[in-house]
Parts: sequence; structure tokens; C-alpha cells
Amino acid sequence: MMGGINPDSEVSAAAEVWDEHAFKVISAAAVAVVATGTVSYHYLEDWSWVDSLYFSVVAVTTVGFGDLVPTTDAAKLFTVVYVLAGIAVLGLFLNERLRRGQHRRRVKAERRRDDPDDD
Repeated sequence: MMGGINPDSEVSAAAEVWDEHAFKVISAAAVAVVATGTVSYHYLEDWSWVDSLYFSVVAVTTVGFGDLVPTTDAAKLFTVVYVLAGIAVLGLFLNERLRRGQHRRRVKAERRRDDPDDD
């Protein structure tokens, strides 16, 4: 223990704060990624807002229908960075969503096990 502070308790407290707010933070990051892509494609490619949003979602989910494609060098370079960052954020989002669902199922199973007459 250094200076009266227990490093383990600080880590534990930080982990609790993260667990409480992780889904909100990661969700906001996912929305920010799609919003950034939408605005960027709107200005880089002069696409409508709907086409820009559509392409942003199609690109970051790696669907890639091919009906819209970046044509300018700036848009192509942006797409490389956007897809790599977007896939990472989407992976974080899905991981957190699955983790929270698993936690809920575990808590529900424990409640059922502890109180079998509560049907």
C-alpha cells in the first residue's frame, strides 16, 4: 500500500465505473463513427445525406453492395481509415452487447436457482 492508497481498490472502483457506463460510451462511439462517415461522404463525394448514411453503414458493416463507391482519392483514403476504425468500434459494441446479455442471463438463472417457487 503506497501513501495510504490501495491500488487494488482503485482498480476495482475504476472497473465498476467502466462496467456501469461502458455500453453508453461504446454506443456513443458507434453513433459518432456513423455520423462522421455520413458527414464526410456527404462533403467528399457530394452525395445526398441519405446516400451518405447508407454508404457509411454498408461500409462499416462490411456488407459492400457496390452500388455506391468512393470516386475521389480523398474519399478512398478516408474509407480505408473509416472502415478500420469502424470495424473496431462495431466489434467493441457487439462484444459489450453480448457481454451484457450474458450477464443478464446469468443473474436470471441465479435468481431462479435461489427461488425455485417464483414461477
